[in-house]
Amino acid sequence: MESDVDGDLGVLAGKSSGNEEKCLEDQLGDAKVAVGSAETELKQLKTKISHCEKELKEKRHQLLSKREEAAAAENELNARRKDVEKVKLELESVSYKEGLMEALQKDRASEMELVQKLKDEICDLSAQLANVQFSYRDPVKNFDRSKVKGVVAKLIKVKNSSTMTDLEVTAGGKLYNVIVDTENTGKQLLQHGDLRRRVTIIPLNKIQSHPVPPRVQQAAVRLVGKENAELALSLVGYSDELKVAFNRDTRTPSVTLDGDIFQPSGLLTGGSRRKGYLKSNQRSMNSCLFKKSLWIKAQLELKLYDLSLFQGRVEQNEHHKLSEVIKKIEQELEEAKSAAKEKQLMYEECVNTVSMLEKTIREHDNNREGRLKDFEKKIKAVKVKMQSGSKDLKGHENERERLIMEQEVVIQEHASLENQLASLRTQIDALALEVEEQKAKVAFTRNNHDQAQSELSAIRLKMKECDSQISRILKEQQKLEHKVSDIKLERKKLENEVKRMEMDQRDCSMKVDKLIEKHAWIASEKQLFGRSGTDYDFVSRDPRKAIEELGKLQAEQSGLEKRVNKKVMTIFEKAEDEYNDLMSKKSIIENDKSKIKKVIEELDEKKKETLKVTWVKVNRDFGSIFSTLLPGTMAKLEPPEGCSFLDGLEVCVAFGSVWKQSLSELSGGQRSLLALSLILALLLFKPAPLYILDEVDAALDLSHTQNIGRMIKTHFPHSQFIVVSLKEGMFNNANVLFRRKFVDGVSTVQRMVTKQSK
Repeated sequence: MESDVDGDLGVLAGKSSGNEEKCLEDQLGDAKVAVGSAETELKQLKTKISHCEKELKEKRHQLLSKREEAAAAENELNARRKDVEKVKLELESVSYKEGLMEALQKDRASEMELVQKLKDEICDLSAQLANVQFSYRDPVKNFDRSKVKGVVAKLIKVKNSSTMTDLEVTAGGKLYNVIVDTENTGKQLLQHGDLRRRVTIIPLNKIQSHPVPPRVQQAAVRLVGKENAELALSLVGYSDELKVAFNRDTRTPSVTLDGDIFQPSGLLTGGSRRKGYLKSNQRSMNSCLFKKSLWIKAQLELKLYDLSLFQGRVEQNEHHKLSEVIKKIEQELEEAKSAAKEKQLMYEECVNTVSMLEKTIREHDNNREGRLKDFEKKIKAVKVKMQSGSKDLKGHENERERLIMEQEVVIQEHASLENQLASLRTQIDALALEVEEQKAKVAFTRNNHDQAQSELSAIRLKMKECDSQISRILKEQQKLEHKVSDIKLERKKLENEVKRMEMDQRDCSMKVDKLIEKHAWIASEKQLFGRSGTDYDFVSRDPRKAIEELGKLQAEQSGLEKRVNKKVMTIFEKAEDEYNDLMSKKSIIENDKSKIKKVIEELDEKKKETLKVTWVKVNRDFGSIFSTLLPGTMAKLEPPEGCSFLDGLEVCVAFGSVWKQSLSELSGGQRSLLALSLILALLLFKPAPLYILDEVDAALDLSHTQNIGRMIKTHFPHSQFIVVSLKEGMFNNANVLFRRKFVDGVSTVQRMVTKQSK
């Protein structure tokens, strides 16, 4: 019995920690929070779904009202697409191939390059064969050039190329002799042919042959063999192509079917026929096709540009925007419905979890109370047993003490259980208070929600007003965009018109050039075209009326020819033209004179301003440099009394506050410093990157030399100085020193970098 009581008390003590109940309470709180959040999100999604359905209904109604406008825009868009397709078909119907003109121009350029290259090669070969070329001027008028046969080297043909060197050595300089028909022709060439080099002329009627005797030929054959001994004349000849092209018995000019003419004198005429008119017609046809292709391309580009603008305008209209908005709202509605289904399932799961946890906690609390009652009954039974056992206390003292100790332990455990029970009741009360607080918070949140809902409705009203304003602004914007597109289209048309007018201008300029070539008087009378008061005043004179008047005047002139002296009228007109010309030149010269005077006045003003700026800057730098070179002094440039700075400037020097009357009061060194200051101030107006000073401190003492070095560092920070000096005061301010000295009789230069430059 005692062991059973101990076991039951141990179980009660183990369950009194409350960890399981605390875990269930936390789970219950988390589940309730999840239920509240799921319920809130579900309400928000339902509100969003209702709002989207309402807005979708409104937008669809607006879309139906804009259907006619969309249909009209679609019809216009289809019409413009048909125009584009029509222009494309028209472009395809043109037989002009794309890039044909460019390809022909490219081929022409390559052929011209090849021709130029061949011409260069011809020039090089001609330079190498200068002795073979024979050029002359006709010595007499109508000179027959067939009398001059040419250079010997051109008239003969070598039968075997292996004998060229032998023949060249044998002939020698005679290869470059010129052959003519008679000695008279040679005499005319020498006297009046304007020959550029000395030549030997061989007349055919004076040539005397000196053939090799047969015995000499036979002796040579016996010495070297027949195949190795041949006459030089047998090794040369002429080509069959050089034979005379006419029959010697006929001796009449011959004409071929191709139009080539062969004269008995040897003159040949022919070659390519004049087919220039075919090429001209082909070029003109290609040019027309090219221009037509360009015009159709321009029209196609214009139509495509107009189509793109209209498509952009269609995409920006209200019907298209409403369609996009409806698609977006439908997508959001589907997403909200799917999310609402998910949240509904989550809400149901959370509610089931809460009910399950509450049931578990209730069952746990009911079982605990029953067990506590059992424990109390057992405690009472134990007390009864203790009372019955106390009767045997005397006999069982030791047993009594043990039981008393067990009783004390049980009492302590009971007290601890009661404390735990009190703490649990305190926690239950705290949770009840927290539930009340949460209910109050929920009520407060609902009030805030109602206020926010009212504010939201007010904001939506404002948004509707803003949407109406935005729609009005968008309509105005569409109107403006339509105007802009029309303006761009008009601009494109004007650009095409400008291109067409430029082409017309080129054609007109070509026509004008032809008219100037045809009528020489246009060049002299051109300056009077369009001038009022002249015969070429095209505004006041109608050309048709002028032609009629010309006919009448010509008729009158034909009637008055016998009585009017035409020369006097010509002289009068010429004098009048000269007078008008001189008067126009006079007016031009007077205008030019006034313009030149105005330009001179402007230049004088600019000169004065520039001189004043220069004077002010040089005066400031002059005083600063002189004060640096000679401390305690001042210097300035001032105009003489009663004069301006344009009349001249005087140098004034002051020591302390006393101004010197004349520069003669200064010493030689002071005057040197003054001159150096003025020169450096002038140079400082536009500083140069490099200056060279050669012993400028030769006549100065050491203190002035040091001041020069300090002044250079202060006033010329962006310039480099090369200074030649023999004094230490100048060396101290240098960045690099070059010392020259003699070492073993040889002049050497040593470069030294000073410490301050490091």
